[in-house]
Parts: sequence; structure tokens; C-alpha cells
Amino acid sequence: MMTKRIFSALLAAALSLSLLAGCGSTSGSTASSAADGPQRYSTVFYDVFDTVTQVIAYCDSEEEFTAQMDALHADLVEYNQLYDIYNDYDGVTNIKTINDNAGTAPVTVDDKILGMLELAQTMYDTTGGKLNIALGSVLNIWHNYREAALADDNDSNNQLPTQEELDAAAQHCDIANLIIDEDAKTVYLADPAMSLDVGSVGKGYAVEQAAQAAEARGLTSALISVGGNLRAIGTKPDGSQWVGGVENPWGDDPAYIQAVELADGDSLVISGDYQRYYVVDGVRYHHLIDPATLWPAAYFDGVSVLAPDSGVADCLTTGLFCLPLEEGKQLVESLDGVEALWCTTDGEVVTSSGWSEHTN
Repeated sequence: MMTKRIFSALLAAALSLSLLAGCGSTSGSTASSAADGPQRYSTVFYDVFDTVTQVIAYCDSEEEFTAQMDALHADLVEYNQLYDIYNDYDGVTNIKTINDNAGTAPVTVDDKILGMLELAQTMYDTTGGKLNIALGSVLNIWHNYREAALADDNDSNNQLPTQEELDAAAQHCDIANLIIDEDAKTVYLADPAMSLDVGSVGKGYAVEQAAQAAEARGLTSALISVGGNLRAIGTKPDGSQWVGGVENPWGDDPAYIQAVELADGDSLVISGDYQRYYVVDGVRYHHLIDPATLWPAAYFDGVSVLAPDSGVADCLTTGLFCLPLEEGKQLVESLDGVEALWCTTDGEVVTSSGWSEHTN
């Protein structure tokens, strides 16, 4: 089934990361002696944000690495539950709880939800509404059609939503109806037919916060990848920067079209039309929906963003995917510390003015 193929591709991408991240490293295996300084360790887990997570880190001992990874994993599991829109968890008030109470009552939430939602509101303004977590009613329609298609091995049975049902859902996507009371720590959806979908910000925000917590616990050298959301901590022991790769959206030869150096705190986030999609009559319909048309955005096959904050980078990949190239370039050039690479539908690679300073 296609779901298995997508998972296999994600696993292959995660494993490829270890090779790319090791480029240029002169230190390196878990077999090195303590006299050689920090040793290289890696781990992979599969139970957060419906994707593959890999972490490569240098630590003084396996015990230190294990303790750091246990704490990092616990943080990501917590964020995954808080930002879930489909599942309930015992004792957890999450985004689904907020959606379930739309038009009924404010919901008291954790600061981890408040911070993420406030970033999403800011990025809504930054992207001119192209990043809109209030688009949940529209995105849910696409989700249901996609899931039905992926559950059926016969592509000829796949269906598309009608413009009429998308237009009806779009009447309930006004982000002004997302009411946040910072003092009371509550969130209220004023439209009872409204729902939040934080897939465009939640994972990136979680990676950033989890990385900062790991740094506070003493982790000094690591590269975290959560489904391709890369976040660097420090440098490698030899002083070289971590290296991430921009996936080739047009095939697997080569698997990566560019290597990107990540300074301490940098994040590289990539969105593409090849990551989550289904096929109808030979046409691929991906998950990045343009709020202006309510259909998959048609400007690019891939957008990569390098930024000093993983949550911001995550929001921008979605926002830029739904903006024409020139408008997107103007936006990126207006933001401090942000660079981007666009893979256009006609096979062209375009970068922002400072992107090349981070390639090798």
C-alpha cells in the first residue's frame, strides 16, 4: 500500500541523514576510546508526529547519551500528544480538546499549546494568511479523501472533493475566531464549526522547544531530525558544522540536490509535494493546501527554509509553498536570518540572496 511506501521512504531519508550528517567529520565512532573525547552516537524512533525521528549526537559516554535521548524522546511524546487533533489521551488537554469545544466554552491549556498558537498567529500575519492553522475544516476534507484513497489499493476509486464542499468549509476558517486569553491560559474557538490544524507549525515548534530543553540539560553537540525537520545543537567536536541535505523532489538520483551547513541553533525544514499525497486520474494531490484556492498549491515541488528557529522555519515552508516565487522571495529577504530554496514545477532551483553562504 502507498502508506507503507511513504513510511519506507521516510525511513530511508532518516538513515540517509546519518551519512550526510557525517560528511566532513573527522571524529566519530562509538568504538573510539575515552581519550579521543566525545563519541558519536545515534538513535532512531518512530512514535512521534507520525514520522521517523533520528538524532546524532556526541557525548562523553553512552550513559549520558541514553539519558539525553530518553529526556528528548519524552519531550517529543508530550508535544505530540498536546498537538494531536485526532486522538484523546488520559489527563491531556490537547488541540483536539479545543476543537471538540468549539463554540461551547474556553479550554484551559498548557503553556506549550499557548506558545505554539501565538507563534502561529504571528506567522499568519507574516505570511499574509498563507499559514493559517484555522483552515482545519478544509484540511480535514482533504485528509479524509486522502485517507480513503490510501486505504484502497485501486487508484481508479480515488475521489476529489467538490469545490462546493470546500467553499462551505472555508466559511469557518477565520483566524479571528481563535480567541486566546494569555492571563487565563484559555483558548476558545468562537465559531462552532471551526477547527484547528497545527500540522504546519506543531512539529517545528516542538523540535525547537525540545532542542532548547536538551541544551539546558547539557547536550552540546547534536543534529535532530524529526521527519526532515533538522535542528542543530552546537558543532561537531572537530569544530565543523552539522550538515543537512535538501531532498530532490524530482526523484532519487541524486537523493539530495544540495548540502547545507547548519550553525548552532539553525534549523532546516523542507516541504514538498512528494511527502504526503494521493493520486486521482494520474494527477498527484498533495497535502499543502493554498488558502486562496482551497486546492493543493501549484507553485513548487519543494521549498526549503533555513532559519534560527525550527517553529518559524516550519511555518515559512508552508507559507512560501503557497506564495508566488517573487512574493516569497520578497518575504524571505525581509526576515533576519532566514534563507530559502525553491524547487519550481519546471525543474528550476532558485535561492534567496544569502543561501549560498550556507552551502559547501
